[in-house]
Amino acid sequence: MIAFAVSALFALLFGVGVLRDRRRFGNAVYLGLAVTFLGLGLLSAVDHLPPGLTETVLVLLLLVLGLGPLVLAGLLCANGVEMVRKEGRRPANLLSLLAGLGILGVLGLMAAAVLTHSRVLGVVAVTLLLVLGYVSFLFVCFVGYAFLYGRMRLRRDADFVVVLGSGLIGGRRVPPLLASRLDRGREVYERLAARGTGAPPLLITSGGRGPDEELPESHAMAGYLLERGFPEDRILREDRSRTTEENLLFSKELMEAERPGAACVVVTNNFHAFRAALMARKAGVDAQVVGSPTAAYFWPSATLREFAAVFLEHRAVNLTVCALLVAVGALGLAVTG
Repeated sequence: MIAFAVSALFALLFGVGVLRDRRRFGNAVYLGLAVTFLGLGLLSAVDHLPPGLTETVLVLLLLVLGLGPLVLAGLLCANGVEMVRKEGRRPANLLSLLAGLGILGVLGLMAAAVLTHSRVLGVVAVTLLLVLGYVSFLFVCFVGYAFLYGRMRLRRDADFVVVLGSGLIGGRRVPPLLASRLDRGREVYERLAARGTGAPPLLITSGGRGPDEELPESHAMAGYLLERGFPEDRILREDRSRTTEENLLFSKELMEAERPGAACVVVTNNFHAFRAALMARKAGVDAQVVGSPTAAYFWPSATLREFAAVFLEHRAVNLTVCALLVAVGALGLAVTG
């Protein structure tokens, strides 16, 4: 009963957090804790199941705990190889491969500790497992809440649609990743324009000129929309930004100049939507962020990259927790020694 009570408490905190502001990472943690304690409560109730069903549940749980990490590591490694083959060997494209190899490394260390009966290896393996467990919990919270955030109802009080840039092909052409954002942005624009209240929204293409680009991203983005019949008088070009933070800040300046105090919908790719929402909150932009589809093979590495950025944005807390877990392991090693 205690686990269910704690789960209900975190569920309440999650609900209050969402009502106050959807764009908070704390909401993700509250949701994760609520689900975790709910699972512990359900697990404690296994003894009360009919004979035979208890054993079945326990066997399934052991299979998930035993084979789940191994299967996950294999999938991550396979995705990492596909990313390198399709996108090149840039560090950002290696994240899923490195994550898979890291999981295999921890599993291998645990197996070595068991086979050699080494207390030192055992303590090191448990320490790594604690750190991995903490990081994995936050990652699951991040992915779970990002999934929910991306499916929240589109706001109807927005007067702007801001499409974030993502780089050009050959210095001037819109790549498929950016085209999906623009198509999604047009869809959002049309839904807002159809609401029938007040002036139709404006669409802001946001992106400056990179060192290897012939023109600002925002101009190429606007050209893509105009070629497909989008009304030119409904487009604003924000052509100074180089980062997502600047996308949001400079677009905010344009919105304030046109319609002070207006809200907006920001469009990016689905793997980037939740982090962009966190940045919009930090920048003081009244925005809901929606995502456009991304190729399935690209999603794991991109999501890991987004999570790593959020993890490091809260580095003071996260690295402190990891350091404490390592200290506990070092203390255990000293005791066993």
